[in-house]
Amino acid sequence: MRRARSRLGYSQYGIADELARVSGNGSLTRDEVARWERGKRIPGPYWRQWISEVLEVRSSELEAAARQARRARAARAPRSGRARP
Repeated sequence: MRRARSRLGYSQYGIADELARVSGNGSLTRDEVARWERGKRIPGPYWRQWISEVLEVRSSELEAAARQARRARAARAPRSGRARP
């Protein structure tokens, strides 16, 4: 997302504002955009559709990136069910 955003000349504030404008949903902030870019959060399907439109990225690319991010997150997560000493 960061590369596509930069390619179009948007700052994090700018993309948050544009996504809020086109979606009609003013709840998006620059902080959420930063979380997406750092991999702390994965945009849900609602925001991915708008990201696709605004950043001119195919929705299939965003879906693939979301799947990859979920797999990476799962690989880093501590495994539950281990016996404790």
